[in-house]
Amino acid sequence: MASAQLPSPASLASLADPPTRQIDGAAMEYFLIEMKKIEVEMTEAGLIPPPAAVPSSLKKDNARDSVTSLVSSKAGKGTLDDDEEPVRQRLEVIGMHVGANFSERLCRDRAMFSETLDVIKFVCKDVWAACWDKQVDNLRTNHRGVYVLQDNAFKPITRLSSWESRADAMKRARIYAAMPAGIIRGVLSRLGYQASVVPEITSMPQCTFQVKLPKGS
Repeated sequence: MASAQLPSPASLASLADPPTRQIDGAAMEYFLIEMKKIEVEMTEAGLIPPPAAVPSSLKKDNARDSVTSLVSSKAGKGTLDDDEEPVRQRLEVIGMHVGANFSERLCRDRAMFSETLDVIKFVCKDVWAACWDKQVDNLRTNHRGVYVLQDNAFKPITRLSSWESRADAMKRARIYAAMPAGIIRGVLSRLGYQASVVPEITSMPQCTFQVKLPKGS
């Protein structure tokens, strides 16, 4: 009697529904946890000031200030303090390392990109879907090397909140956006584009990334 031949792991992966992912879905949560640990370490070392105490009246009388309800573009216009800049830089470097290596796996079976716009679309579709379970909601460009990627419900900041104020929640969200900005830079760097990536958050949980490529790219 002839024995049945089992399908190879590769063929099983191709039949998976939903398709297999290239990154752990909880990876971003782990990185956010690590970021909080770094924040505590820097506070204990005196590099950044400790968070202000929450008034007891605020805890009892007022509901928690959820950042997901922010709609005013005037809120949270302040930038990061100088003491928080090292945290942002470290997270961005981690993101660049992740993005550079991650892009190799996503591009393994793809042909080389012939146009810069194709590279940006690859970031908006493939990278975004693999990292944050969706595609970019809006892509704009001035056709001179500047691209604006907008996500109306950016997953890393959808559940952020602060007892202190909406502005404080917005400020912390900018730190959380540092690693995703690094991922975008890392992907582009590995594909041969040395770009600057600047995240901007004006209305939670929307997040916009401005990608600026050097002239002639």
